[in-house]
Amino acid sequence: MKIINDENLTITKVAPLIRKRLLSPVELTKALLARIERLQPALNAFITVTPDLALKQARQAEREITKRRYRGALHGIPITIKDLFCTAGIRTTAGSRILRNFVPTENATVVDRMREAGSILLGKTNLHEFAFGATNVNPHYGPVHNPWDLGRVSGGSSGGSAVAVSAGLCLASLGTDTGGSIRLPAAACGIVGLKPTFGLVPTDGVIPLSFTLDHVGPLCRGVEDAGLMLGVLAGQDGPGPRGLRRSGKGIRGLRVGVPKNYFFDRLQREVRHRVLAAHTALEKMGAKIQEVKLEGIQETANLVADIIFPEALAFHWKWINKRPEDYGEDLRTRMQNRMDQTAVSYLRALQKRRQYAESFKKVMESVDVLAVPTIAIVAPRIDEQEVKIGRSTEIVRVALLRLTFPGNLSGLPAISVPCGFSREKMPIGLQLIGRPFDEATLLRIALAYEQSTPWHKMFPPELNAAPKRV
Repeated sequence: MKIINDENLTITKVAPLIRKRLLSPVELTKALLARIERLQPALNAFITVTPDLALKQARQAEREITKRRYRGALHGIPITIKDLFCTAGIRTTAGSRILRNFVPTENATVVDRMREAGSILLGKTNLHEFAFGATNVNPHYGPVHNPWDLGRVSGGSSGGSAVAVSAGLCLASLGTDTGGSIRLPAAACGIVGLKPTFGLVPTDGVIPLSFTLDHVGPLCRGVEDAGLMLGVLAGQDGPGPRGLRRSGKGIRGLRVGVPKNYFFDRLQREVRHRVLAAHTALEKMGAKIQEVKLEGIQETANLVADIIFPEALAFHWKWINKRPEDYGEDLRTRMQNRMDQTAVSYLRALQKRRQYAESFKKVMESVDVLAVPTIAIVAPRIDEQEVKIGRSTEIVRVALLRLTFPGNLSGLPAISVPCGFSREKMPIGLQLIGRPFDEATLLRIALAYEQSTPWHKMFPPELNAAPKRV
């Protein structure tokens, strides 16, 4: 069997082979480590690779499975973890100079859960410095390169994780999402990224950005894989893959809301076209498409800024005052510019956030999901500071994050799935936003769309040869 190709590189397809002992976790791990060694110089997806640990864990998994002590679908599955999660005995840099040599003594809760499920750790992935950005252009560890076009950004802040999955360097990855950092790079790299309902998956042991907005979730090549991962990450309390597979129920009669205000303002033409085509596809499968209106949505960006900066500064206060030179210029400047924000403005933002979330939940009473673009543009070039949208230009960071912010402010579950490509063959993402703690319906609709389209089967073609970094 050819281990690594675009047809079998999913947990859903590999796990049964491992369970039946038709595929060795050791051989799979060796193949992925060889692929990492070949492609890492071009992609820069990793900060730390852990080959010795990975092979040790793979041998343990193989012994256990041979003795019929199979733990579940993640047993023997090689994964990666964003370098924001504490890992005992393995450095956790948060993509920063400040934590360059930080070696935790304990794992993050979700790292323990993945390990208990039998997964294999290949390494820690590159990210935007302290997860505080959308491009994954890191001043300390270098930019992460999009596998569909090495001259473009991966999206951030979980860009290394998204690239590792998209390029076939692992079967899944753990990421974090404070303003879109799972969904955004997933859309930019043509894979699936799931942000669960706020509080469903614990953030203990994860270097914080904003404790009010931080989420933990999976990045995968398929929706079923995301369901498998979520079941483990949520401690088996969240929905696993049960009921997601072709049950015959489909999505007939489910209500898909389309908020024309905000989410469909200022989109690149090809993004709009592909998302509207996804609406048509959902309607053909029997879903009911209905327009909805979101109140207070225009306040989104200001609310996020008024919450995220005070909470980030609370964590960074000592370092930003005593070691400002150790931050990259962009992050240092943005934090220093917000150091005089008043407590009153922060508390008022928290109050408005509660109202914002309630307004969203009220809209969700009339629909099962919202179907909107994940990001307004395709992945821009690494050196671009502004991007053209129609006749106007927009700051790259704003264009990348504007449509994912609402999921964090509302706390609602949201998933990005591939919905097509631009003329330049860059991926475009469809974002589905669900009702609180109703990940099962969200995943059901996402899976139905995925299975009706070819996009999830696409694999970056140039990676068949060893590329050079642009």
